[in-house]
Amino acid sequence: MTKISTGAWVEIEQIVLKPEERAPSLPPETKAVPYVMRVSGFLAESAELGQEVTIHTLIGRELRGTLRVANPSYNHSFGETVPELLTIGTEAENF
Repeated sequence: MTKISTGAWVEIEQIVLKPEERAPSLPPETKAVPYVMRVSGFLAESAELGQEVTIHTLIGRELRGTLRVANPSYNHSFGETVPELLTIGTEAENF
């Protein structure tokens, strides 16, 4: 594997709650998986993916977790366009 350099922008993962620690009222499919937190920051020491590392966040926090991604980016969306929603709020212009 390739080492990721000290100071690189990375994403770590921490397990906040193991499945057995989660609330009993959760749906079974939710309760069966751990509750995880993902945080981005600057790598304190060079490391490989999967290693336990320390990062420094933009707001100055120091956190430890499993190194998951180098140079993480956002990949979410708001889904497909819903044509019926495009004209909401424009109806009043016709009065």
